[in-house]
Amino acid sequence: MLPIRTARSTLRACTPDDAPAVAAYHDDPGVARFQDWPLPVDAAAMRQHFAAQPRGPEPGRWVQIAVEHDGEVVGDLAVGLDAAGHQAGIGYSFRADRQGRGLAREAVSALVDALLDGRGVHRITATLDPDNVRSAHLLEQLGFRYEGRSPSAALVRGAWLDDDRYALLAADRDAWRARPTGRPDDVALVPVDASNTRTVWRLATHRSQERFVATTAVSFADALFPESVDGVPLVPWLRMITADGEPAGFLMLAEVTSTVPDPYLWRPLVDRRHQRRGIGARAIGLLAGRLREQGRTRLVTSWVEGPGGPEPFYRRLGFVPTGEVDDGETVAALRLS
Repeated sequence: MLPIRTARSTLRACTPDDAPAVAAYHDDPGVARFQDWPLPVDAAAMRQHFAAQPRGPEPGRWVQIAVEHDGEVVGDLAVGLDAAGHQAGIGYSFRADRQGRGLAREAVSALVDALLDGRGVHRITATLDPDNVRSAHLLEQLGFRYEGRSPSAALVRGAWLDDDRYALLAADRDAWRARPTGRPDDVALVPVDASNTRTVWRLATHRSQERFVATTAVSFADALFPESVDGVPLVPWLRMITADGEPAGFLMLAEVTSTVPDPYLWRPLVDRRHQRRGIGARAIGLLAGRLREQGRTRLVTSWVEGPGGPEPFYRRLGFVPTGEVDDGETVAALRLS
């Protein structure tokens, strides 16, 4: 199975000669922050480990794989197969100065394909610290699904920490690769009614985005029992977002009332299978066009701050923070005229 060559890197079994380089970035506090190895890293012990490990994935064994880019080791992957070779666990770490370039995603994607297609593995799992947002994003972009959180499951440097578990089935990987990825020819806002409620209900973001985007179930509950502003209930306006006729997202607006002077973009959501296609921006563009026709001059929204949050998306669309904070969220407005 090894070596594996990607567009920019080579994946091969770690050798004893790799130990100094790997130990150096494993010792970096920024790299080790979400990992469970003891610190400081023992380079001599790592050299012995690399000398004793198999040259590739074997049932019942773990193997450390070097990611070589431009002639140097920039990261490593870990793979462990169960005794039957049907299930695999994976892990990964990369040098701090090589992160943010897509090398990790490229390498992990190639490894996943090799395990599923080459080794016939049925299921791959990965566990990670719940605060490791970048790692969650990587797995989600490869089609992994969040399975749950195990409380106090990992003893890391004397502290018991929670673990989030992600998994990918071979069949799910095929479906993920077959999903539409290009920009759709048509995006539409379709009224939510009895004929499509269940379809909208099933639309979902990635797990890591749920801290910023409410689920459709929560949105339906808020629409059914809307909160009041100065004694006047909010008036929800619900639409399903379709892309080339396929359900792709959900949008909920709070209409203007006597106590809500500007329309409020309450809940935009793009399903995990349809993200990175420009659908969200086009849907909000359609909404803005409708509001302009009504003579509205401003669209207001709010967001939760944090890594992986929606602020960059809204800013690209022209939303500007107003300086207000509502219920812990940053309030921003888009000029429509």
